[in-house]
Amino acid sequence: MECRRYRRGVPDTTWLDATAQAALVRAGDATPAELVEAAIERIERVNPQLDAVLRERFDAARTEVRGDLPDGPFRGVPLLLKDLGCHVAGEETHYGTSFLRDAGVRWPNDSHLAQRFRAAGFVVLGRTNVPEFGTTITTEPAANPPARNPFDTGRSTGGSSGGSAAAVAAGLVPVAHANDGGGSIRIPAAACGLVGLKPTRARVSQGPDVGESWAGATIDGVVTRSVRDTAAVLDLIAGPMPGDPYVAPSLPRPLTEEVGTPVGRLRVGLLDAAPGEQYLDDPACRAAVERAGRLLADLGCDVEPGSPEAMFEPLFPRFFTTTIAADVALTLSALERSALGRPVEDTELEPRNAMYRAVGRKLSAEDYVGARAWLGVWSRRMAGWWAPSGLGGQGFDLLVTPTIAARPPELGWFTAGGDKEEGRRINSLMPYTAQFNVTGQPAISLPLHWTDEGLPIGVQLVAASGREDVLVRVAAALEEAAPWADRRPAVSV
Repeated sequence: MECRRYRRGVPDTTWLDATAQAALVRAGDATPAELVEAAIERIERVNPQLDAVLRERFDAARTEVRGDLPDGPFRGVPLLLKDLGCHVAGEETHYGTSFLRDAGVRWPNDSHLAQRFRAAGFVVLGRTNVPEFGTTITTEPAANPPARNPFDTGRSTGGSSGGSAAAVAAGLVPVAHANDGGGSIRIPAAACGLVGLKPTRARVSQGPDVGESWAGATIDGVVTRSVRDTAAVLDLIAGPMPGDPYVAPSLPRPLTEEVGTPVGRLRVGLLDAAPGEQYLDDPACRAAVERAGRLLADLGCDVEPGSPEAMFEPLFPRFFTTTIAADVALTLSALERSALGRPVEDTELEPRNAMYRAVGRKLSAEDYVGARAWLGVWSRRMAGWWAPSGLGGQGFDLLVTPTIAARPPELGWFTAGGDKEEGRRINSLMPYTAQFNVTGQPAISLPLHWTDEGLPIGVQLVAASGREDVLVRVAAALEEAAPWADRRPAVSV
């Protein structure tokens, strides 16, 4: 990646990925303070057009780079944290709500992930925009201005990691924290032309405050502009902390070693059929999958139409929503007790989350455990598609789908039809992602296609549980075959 020079000989780091920025520091060609000041300048200049960054911590970052930064592989590289999870002791995290923002609640302890980011050498510059509680796939919270897509500021960034995705896509920082409970890493990556890998369940610990949320469907990661960054950061943040409820399967070697390794002859299934009348079916998304299939065939893979039979099981949304409703109700009760010391009224919640809480409060233990039991049986039906034929499976290595069912929608589209229509519209755009939060499998979105008007279209690749190595190896080969690094959004530095 090209590195120009500007003012006083300091390298222009705008479009360098995190790996390249870290290399500058190690070589003595830039200091952590210079990387941080350059990113602060970019945020101050461009963020007013995007509302990607909600709260800055510039003074704290400047203090940190003047002190003893940990000597990790990304020493001095600027990072943004999503305003949902990844708590930092003594700092605020608002979850996209007005009541946590207005109360100024500060968290008492670091999350395990925050400690991992710090040990890697990253310097946190602020928090990014999120929808309230991360329960939708657009970043348009009532409590804050909407995040705007840098490729078209009238369109959604996706969600719930939309602020993080907009910031990385516009060149503000090279990498940002994200998390995913139904597509919230992959969907914003698709909408903003980035790499977004949802790791295997439990690959990244949510401790110490969370054992599991959304019945084990949520996981943390990052959005980046390069596959090598995604691999390198996951190598550093992966790993359990004592007491985690489960542990991800071990990887055969560091993911960074998969970058540049031959793909091999993999069996790949393309989902080339419409998912159902209730879902959108944009021809650009079909074209993206077809192109990905041709690229994979050129890399030596055996590509054929195919997908798990249980992929669009009609009962899946019902039981998945049950687990979300229960979790929203529990989260609000916990915040009322421990953080706010008062009830949260329905009028303080967006209608979507007021509905989730109402449903969650009415659920019986039998309802909740029954939903989890159904999802457990269904997950085995899904995962068998990747199992070897000798074990009764179909022996596929990868599934390829669109990441979302249409190009990024215009801001306001999700709620334009009223509260009842919002849920239908959310579901219509995301037929392909939430299934793999429930099965716990790793999945990655890559910007492999672009519309005539220059909007990115993401393609999702899904591997068997624990096989991020396969995803990284294939993603790196696709990045080389169909590079996207030179794509620049309309709003950028």
